[in-house]
This record gives sequence, C-alpha cells and structure tokens, in this order.
Amino acid sequence: MDKGPFSVEWLAQSSCGTTREVPALGVPPSPGDLGIPWPQELPQSSGPKHSAEAGAGRPRTKFSSAQLQELERSFREQRYIGASEKRRLAAALGLSQSQIKTWFQNRRMKFKRQTQDAR
Repeated sequence: MDKGPFSVEWLAQSSCGTTREVPALGVPPSPGDLGIPWPQELPQSSGPKHSAEAGAGRPRTKFSSAQLQELERSFREQRYIGASEKRRLAAALGLSQSQIKTWFQNRRMKFKRQTQDAR
C-alpha cells in the first residue's frame, strides 16, 4: 500500500511526530487511541448543558398573523419553495431567507404528521 502524505500511518502520527499503533481495519478506534481524553478525563463544567439554556443561537421568531397568512398561502400553492419565491417572501415579510426556508421545512413536517395521523 502507498504510504503517501495521507496514509493511515501519517494520520496516526501525533503532533510530536511519533507514530501510534493503528487499529486493524474495520475496528473503529477508541477516543484514547486518537489522543482524545475519555469523558471521565474531561474537566467538569458547572455551566448549562443545553445551548438553549446557555442563550446560544437565535431566539425563536414570533411570526405576525399577516406573515403566517402569507406563508400559509404560499405553502398551499407549493410545498417546496424556490429561490426566487424565497427571496420575494423574505423581502415582502421582513424576514431572512433562512427563516423562510426553516418555516417551510417545519411546515412540511407538520403537514406530514397531520396526514399520518389522519390515516
């Protein structure tokens, strides 16, 4: 087998340049084999465990009734939104394209649940 710059042996080297034993193919390495500390070796933090508790990320968007009416109307016409319609809705409703995309994803999942429950 070729031992080029991206061989298994090369990947197994630590930052010190020493080669570690490489496990057999098909056997996943343990975190310790990769130089990653096991969970009991990780320092304990007293901070929040979930990103929502930590305040990370964007707060939940509260859509107005006018925004929801327009989003629902668009969803009834077509369940998958195209790029141009996404841009148009974002500009018309004062939302980001990402918010529009996420709303459609969530609405499709809601529709799927509703149709499965009806069966």
